[in-house]
Amino acid sequence: MRADVRTAVVTGAGIGIGRACSLGLLADGWTVFLVGRRKDRLEETAALAPAADRGRALPFPADITDPAAVDGLFGAVEDRFGRLDLLFNNAADTMPYTPTEDVAVEDWHRVMGSIATGTFLCSRAAFRVMKRQTPRGGRIINNGAPSAQVPRPDSVAFTAAKHAVAGLTRSLSLDGRRHDISCGQIDIGNVTPDDRPQPAVLQADGSRRAEPTMDVRHVVDTVRAMAGLPAGVNIQSVLVMPSAMPYVGRG
Repeated sequence: MRADVRTAVVTGAGIGIGRACSLGLLADGWTVFLVGRRKDRLEETAALAPAADRGRALPFPADITDPAAVDGLFGAVEDRFGRLDLLFNNAADTMPYTPTEDVAVEDWHRVMGSIATGTFLCSRAAFRVMKRQTPRGGRIINNGAPSAQVPRPDSVAFTAAKHAVAGLTRSLSLDGRRHDISCGQIDIGNVTPDDRPQPAVLQADGSRRAEPTMDVRHVVDTVRAMAGLPAGVNIQSVLVMPSAMPYVGRG
């Protein structure tokens, strides 16, 4: 392995925030394992990178809710490069806003599995690699949400899963100290959709309205800043959102 290679794993890299942040990390010189369930979407992400960066974009299809698949992913990173410097836990399955009494158990498990269990499994595997590599240590960034702090109506599964991520972030940050592993969380407000108008969403007062949005580049810039910090420096938690988005006082 060359000493100047910086390796990253980004989950949910085939679409949206994961795709945008992967491209941002590639622009900063990272070698990025693009992780998701759909190989075609991962290859699309890689193809969007400039030609000079494309060789460092490595599609790796994997189901992060499967412990064996996760172990295979991080084993492949370690076998190929000898170390892991960054994990961005971004993947998430969602579901339509649904009253609590109507949430199917299958949907609960699917949302919790992709967000909470997936974050745990990938972080556990990252800890194992980061502890034994030389020099040891690394960084984990978890994608939370404003719902990690305050809920939206009819979002019990997503809200519970993102609260679990907030707890994981704190535990990983604490447990990582003795191994030079930093863990921080980015909570992301409304990002402007690529392919549709911003939908009206249910508010705490029962009304529905389309909320302000921001360009995804602001999320990318924040993740790049967190990833680029020197060892021993951490952004523990940051909320990036449109300033007029309903959040303070929400719920």
